[in-house]
Amino acid sequence: MDTIFALSSGAPPAAIALIRISGPAAFAASEALAGPMPAPRNASLRVLRDATGAVLDRALVLAFLGPNSATGEDIVELHVHGGRAVIRAVEAALAAWPGLRAAEPGEFTRRALLSGRIDLTEAEGLGDLLSAETETQRRAAVMLAEGGLRRQAEDWTDRVVSLAAGVEAAIDFSDEDDVPPAHIAMIAGRATAIAAEMGAMLATPPVERLRDGLRVVIAGPPNSGKSTLLNALAEREAAIVSPISGTTRDRIEVPIARDGIAYVFTDTAGLTEASDDPIERIGVERAGEAIRGADILLWLGDDAVPDGAIRLYPRADLPGRAVMPAGCDVAVSAKDGSGLSALWSLIGARAAMLLPPADAVALNQRQRRLIAEARAWLVRAGEERDTLLIAEQLRLAMRALHQLTGRSDVEAMLDALFVKFCIGK
Repeated sequence: MDTIFALSSGAPPAAIALIRISGPAAFAASEALAGPMPAPRNASLRVLRDATGAVLDRALVLAFLGPNSATGEDIVELHVHGGRAVIRAVEAALAAWPGLRAAEPGEFTRRALLSGRIDLTEAEGLGDLLSAETETQRRAAVMLAEGGLRRQAEDWTDRVVSLAAGVEAAIDFSDEDDVPPAHIAMIAGRATAIAAEMGAMLATPPVERLRDGLRVVIAGPPNSGKSTLLNALAEREAAIVSPISGTTRDRIEVPIARDGIAYVFTDTAGLTEASDDPIERIGVERAGEAIRGADILLWLGDDAVPDGAIRLYPRADLPGRAVMPAGCDVAVSAKDGSGLSALWSLIGARAAMLLPPADAVALNQRQRRLIAEARAWLVRAGEERDTLLIAEQLRLAMRALHQLTGRSDVEAMLDALFVKFCIGK
């Protein structure tokens, strides 16, 4: 296997740059640059020199012996000064060493997976952590990267393996005596219990809501203050505001992060039943689509409130609008900011019901699909009384769990996953 190297710290220039080398030639190549390696896991200050003996930099050098390293291979870390020229010079010296090459995106993590240092769910969590932009995204990614789902999957797998062993033992002795119904009922009951645990996990909201942001749609009749409210919530002029009806013709989407939660706010065209303007009619149709796809709907109309919407009483600063009518949830004024804090509290309360709990593992689509597949086979095993069929259903449940953690059938998935990683990971 090739030995790989890459800059694993932030983009230069920086105070310090970390260049990581992993593979069978890591120590030999590093000794050519820095002299004898320090004791494993001990930092030592060394002078780095190229093949001609010219000084490249003074750097801290650390060595990690495989398999007890991040990738399961021998690893050397060079902590050099973070100037672009220094990094280029060190990388050029490494590239000149036989058997060394620059790493591909995610290749360090891929080697950690293939060597068994992490499983596929932890690799996915690390990818999520690298792209996390909000506190809730970070917490969910850390839980996955630290093995939250792996531990649960291993527990399920061990229990299914135990059930399968019991079924196989019953089949082996079935020629001598009939399998006792109580034994089959016990296995079926335990399979059903595991399926119930999987169902509880599948009932939690998906991680995509954390990644992509909750969709908050602002809707109502023309000139009800939708664009003005969007600008106030975004704290910038995201949408054009004018007293002319029909100013907003299409949906305007603005990402906003608040209290560690990602949202995508959508301003929509004013809803009207009749219009001679074909462009406005298209805008109304798209507004309807946005309303139907909303996670949270902010309604600025006076009547015909859609089910589940947060009903606002806008422009509360205007004369004659000081008293909020019954049925409204909050009075707001985008002009003086009154009511906006209360509105954010309402939005946050709705978001808490739509997002995965902070102490729960948030599943992505791949993970949900495989857990659902394993659950379906366990449900069938719980309903079955034929030992041969139960054994096959348990085998198929184990196969889905192995795919979940990356023990089988993952090559295509790995290519899609690691291409999203940075080079140094």
